[in-house]
Amino acid sequence: MDLSLVERENILLGQDFLTWLWFKTDSENVLFSLEDKRTFTLQMEQRVSVQGGDGEGVETATVSSPRGELTEAKTGLRTGKKVNKAQLLFSMDQDDWLVQINATDFGLSGLKTPKIATKDDEGDDPDAKFLEKMFLLDRGLEMIDIVFAQFLVIRMSKNWIEETAKIKLWING
Repeated sequence: MDLSLVERENILLGQDFLTWLWFKTDSENVLFSLEDKRTFTLQMEQRVSVQGGDGEGVETATVSSPRGELTEAKTGLRTGKKVNKAQLLFSMDQDDWLVQINATDFGLSGLKTPKIATKDDEGDDPDAKFLEKMFLLDRGLEMIDIVFAQFLVIRMSKNWIEETAKIKLWING
């Protein structure tokens, strides 16, 4: 199999995922469930990058908005671009995880977990902070996996055609 074809398919899958995710989080208040039945929400956060074109004609528009208004990026979607990077905010209970995902290689950057207590009390386990941070990192990755698995179920089903029609309606307002 041609490696460049595989890379292109991975990029398209990543772009479809992030574009679908923006559609889902903008259209409805989606609750996702962990295996332990706890729920979390997800939303696109202040930074989105859209990209279109091929080869030397690739055009990218990155929008960063402190108020979360991503209208310029959505305009890019109307011109045929797809989301290639997005900052996502996962929320569960009172805790938030913030991460940026790159559609090209599914790379994560800037993963921020909820803050942990930094004050040492007498008798505290010296490994407790490290273990809590590792737990929070693992929980963040688990949430990403759950959302991506839900996307794949839709993406690989007959319902994807109907879902893309809904996405096109959302893009065009």
